Amino acid sequence: MFSKDYIRHYKEHIILSLPVAVSQLGHIFVGVADTVIAGQRFGTSSLASAAIASSLFFPVLMLGIGISFGATSLIAKADGAGDKNEIRVLFKHSLLLNFILSIFLFLLLYKGAFIIRELNQPAGVVEAAIPFEEWLAWSILPLMVFQSFKQFAEGLSFIRQAMIISISSNILNVLLIFVFMDGFYGVIPPMGLNGIAVATFVARVFMALAMVVLVLTDKQFSFYLYDWNKIKLSLSKFYELIQISLPIGMQLALEAGAFGFAFIIVGWLGEVEIAAHQIALNMAGVTYMGATGIAAAATVRVGNELGRKDFIQLRKAGYSAMVLVLIYMSITAACFVCFRFFLPTLYFEEGAMTQLNETAVVQMVSSLLLIAAFFQFSDGIQVVGLGALRGMGDVVIPTVAVLVAYYIIGLPLGYWLAFTKNLGIEGVWYGLCFGLVFVSIFLFLRFKIKTGRLIKISTLPSKC
Repeated sequence: MFSKDYIRHYKEHIILSLPVAVSQLGHIFVGVADTVIAGQRFGTSSLASAAIASSLFFPVLMLGIGISFGATSLIAKADGAGDKNEIRVLFKHSLLLNFILSIFLFLLLYKGAFIIRELNQPAGVVEAAIPFEEWLAWSILPLMVFQSFKQFAEGLSFIRQAMIISISSNILNVLLIFVFMDGFYGVIPPMGLNGIAVATFVARVFMALAMVVLVLTDKQFSFYLYDWNKIKLSLSKFYELIQISLPIGMQLALEAGAFGFAFIIVGWLGEVEIAAHQIALNMAGVTYMGATGIAAAATVRVGNELGRKDFIQLRKAGYSAMVLVLIYMSITAACFVCFRFFLPTLYFEEGAMTQLNETAVVQMVSSLLLIAAFFQFSDGIQVVGLGALRGMGDVVIPTVAVLVAYYIIGLPLGYWLAFTKNLGIEGVWYGLCFGLVFVSIFLFLRFKIKTGRLIKISTLPSKC
């Protein structure tokens, strides 16, 4: 793990993953900002409303983001093989596919907001959650435009642009929250809690426009945009994209959906539990999205080596990404343990901790962060394992593994521990943790076995 080859892979992973991680963190930081401000300004009940809406929005968001990821691995493979024309074709088809998908996802979210009433959640939480969810739905449209151009650029290893745009968008989002929440000199009426979701929409419109303008005007991308009207649309190319993109989207949506279903289970326990779950999940989401940066780098690096047919370096690219994510997750786990009583207080206004329900939330979050610290390692390995296998075009079996881990093992076990064994919200998290351990071991072994086979076949003497 410390040979020259591995050191080279570590360096390349870090160069690729840091900007991608910052860009990916932009998606979760929008949710973090929304949750923190909702908790500080409006208290536990409104925080729970935003949490319920976000729990339904996030799986759909991750489905869209995951499907957009499919183009990256194919573009990285074509880039490794030096096939620029294939990259042009893939970009045009992926852009159209993501545009159609964005309309479908918007309608699913906007028209499906009423389902919140059917989830047996606290009444006061439900009525505020529905309009919040409807406003969030609008933001999926510009977000998918951003993702289309971002994943194209990342497939070519151009990553800093998206990072800068993501940081700018997050700063804008925080500023706009106060504008729409409190109103602006009579020009914009105060919108209260809904203003937070409106700000998210506007910030994502800015993000999409900035990424589009950058790609269309940067000379580095001019070849890939040349004579687009002459690139004929092909059903076989759409099928090739969907074949790899849909399972990736399902992987991310299934994982996010598992925590969404966990929200519903937690909602049966009470309002305090919903708020605690949202805060702890926010923090775990931040570390997870950082790990997805390393996973995205693994996808690109493994895809490049696959295009070159260098299977020994392919395996080393995957293993080095796993080592890096374990180092990163060790740091985040230590932070969760050391600051488990301080971090939850950031979600409530100073001086508000005298309120019984908010003090109870903080105590509950501190116990959940200990569980989160433990599953950081398996969470890191599973997301990087998915990324490395994605770079090899292996997406179907890993998707099935994610399905089994969360919906056959994690959620049923969590429900049983919460209600039968009376472990409450901690039981739900124990179940999800067990599912993560299972899928991380499976994905690591699958990568090891598949790369071993490729190396063995490539070293066999060829028959004349």
